[in-house]
Amino acid sequence: MKRMLAAVLTAVSLLFLMSCASQPASSSASAESSPAENAGSASSEAAPAAPILTDAERAVEIVSQMSLEEKVGQLFFARVPESDAANDVHTYHLGGYILFGRDTKDKTANELIQTIQHDQDMADIPLLIGVDEEGGTVVRVSSNPHIRSQKFKSPQQLYAQGDLQAIIRDTREKDVLLKALGFNVNLAPVADVSTDPKDFIFDRSFGQDAAQTSSYTSIVTSAMTSDGMGSVLKHFPGYGNNADTHTGIAVDNRSLETFETSDFLPFTSGLHRGGGMTAVLVSHNIVTCMDPELPASLSPTVHEKLRKLMADAGCENNVVMTDDLVMDAVKAYADNGSVAALAIQAGNDLLIATDYREQIPQVIAAVKDGTLDEKLIDAACGRVLQWKMALGLL
Repeated sequence: MKRMLAAVLTAVSLLFLMSCASQPASSSASAESSPAENAGSASSEAAPAAPILTDAERAVEIVSQMSLEEKVGQLFFARVPESDAANDVHTYHLGGYILFGRDTKDKTANELIQTIQHDQDMADIPLLIGVDEEGGTVVRVSSNPHIRSQKFKSPQQLYAQGDLQAIIRDTREKDVLLKALGFNVNLAPVADVSTDPKDFIFDRSFGQDAAQTSSYTSIVTSAMTSDGMGSVLKHFPGYGNNADTHTGIAVDNRSLETFETSDFLPFTSGLHRGGGMTAVLVSHNIVTCMDPELPASLSPTVHEKLRKLMADAGCENNVVMTDDLVMDAVKAYADNGSVAALAIQAGNDLLIATDYREQIPQVIAAVKDGTLDEKLIDAACGRVLQWKMALGLL
């Protein structure tokens, strides 16, 4: 795969060089050339410039030369396993790893850097390396005192202390630290609108109304994009006052108007400012006004709504990802256990999965037996590769 990828990228580079070579020289004809030579040169038509491929076209070219196993592997943003992490990168052709507190605990900065680099070295296509470093209650890296003396503060704490400028400074400090360690994606900011301290999501949210939360997501994704750090807006279509889907099913009975006039807004503003560097994570809540049967992460209807919002923001090729597919709220929806196949069918590009060793073979089997259209795999893989291009990994 490494040879194939190198060949594709070399071909793209050659197209660029051919295009440059076909441009006329800026200097005038030399004094030694004859008038006849100059006239002949002027009369001849310049060779047509070779086309420069867009990221979308480059992604299509790479995908066309990948095996089914390689394409499916790219769709998995896997939780780092307790053993054989580096080997699994190559075995399953993983798209990326997400690190949790267990993976950073007690490590020095240098040890963490070496671990991440070792995983990267095993990858044919560079890995997304992600972490949830929201600040406040979710701090997978700064919870380790060997790496940072204090945990990053929550957005609410920062806002109370210094308005939005404090949040910008904090975002940039996170970006610098995470990039130095080898991360290229921070699964933040939380775009959920929550103003009630009794809500499950409140402590992780900005804690303000939709307009103020929109300003928050806008400045955070803008700063992260400027810093070259991938951002993830979560948890679409908006968590509201729902229960914790890690431990069971949450049913949201709010009206579509509520979502359109409130909950969608922070996602739209974050996408506008984050551009191609920003992905969206979909929750496992059942949102009855859009789909009364399926969790949002498995619902084609919810994904149609999200794709429309993304297209309106000029981000139609951005990545959409699930929350962890091992969570209780979605495990029961696949008769054969392959919830990942349902998630791809719904419109997700990237699947957060703790049980990727079971899910990846089931997705491959679903394609081979015709249950899952390989065109969906190709399109999703293409968008993942485009995100990696935006992040400077390809």
